[in-house]
Formats: sequence, structure tokens, C-alpha cells
Amino acid sequence: MELEDASETVVMMLKALLEYLFGKGAGRLLDGSVKVRRSPSTGRVREVYIDGLLVGTVRASDGFFVPSFEGAEKLLKVLPYPRLRVVVPDDVAEFAAMGRTVFCKHVIDVDPEIRPGDEVFVVDTSGRLVALGKAVLGGPIIASKKTGKAVKVRKGVKKANKQ
Repeated sequence: MELEDASETVVMMLKALLEYLFGKGAGRLLDGSVKVRRSPSTGRVREVYIDGLLVGTVRASDGFFVPSFEGAEKLLKVLPYPRLRVVVPDDVAEFAAMGRTVFCKHVIDVDPEIRPGDEVFVVDTSGRLVALGKAVLGGPIIASKKTGKAVKVRKGVKKANKQ
């Protein structure tokens, strides 16, 4: 599997996918030199690179875009606050950065438009990305509950830096 320049059609498809999953403006993530890596067996796009940096993968099971840390940081710059963000205190951010689950009682602020199953960005009080994960509950429920899981962390910053 080697990198290839993405055609205009592929870039348009990826931008539409980003806008669908992450909201208006997310397609700006793909501003730059877009290269892709395709699956050898199906020929479908699997990895997306911008200016030589892996920004995300297209999940085979459902075709959704899963951002890498670099891609998530770029997305946070183009998405307006609080879009897909779950804000936690700095002491809790340390645990999330190690890949631990985020609980409702620790959430300071949350995007009210988050739906269960959405890819979300766990950030500390200064807005720094500490983890990527999947929302277990919707935004309004996370904000109102004092018990239960809010975000199942897929990857924490500290785990990602070790790899």
C-alpha cells in the first residue's frame, strides 16, 4: 500500500464525509496536499494524509472517518467551540490522557449537540486535546447526570505519544 495523490472526486467525498460527521466547516481539514492510502483488497480509501501527516483513517466497518491526534487537533482549530468537545478539569484530564474513561460527574462543559456514539474530543480547561473517544450519552444528559460514563476513551495523548 503506497501513498497516492487524491483525485478531486475523492477529496470532495472526504470533505462531504467530514461535514456530515463533524459539522459545518470540518471539510477545511483537507485544505492542503491530500494523499491517500487504499486497501489492497478493496481499493477503498483507508488512510488520509495532509502535507505528509496522517490526519485520520476511514473505518472499514461503517465508512466513518476516525481522526488521528494530529487530525483531531486540526479539526479543533476549524470547528467552533464547543462543537464535539467534552471539557474536563485538569486533574481529570491527566487520567483521560492515559486512556481512562471520562465520567459525567467530571464534565465541566459539553457540546449539547453530541449524540451517543459520536466521536468526541476530550479537552482540558485550557482547550488542549487530551483524549479521543466515543460519547456514551448525549450532550444534555452528560451535563445533567452526576453518575455514569460520559466518554469511552479510545486513545489518550499519553498513550499515543508512547507509540
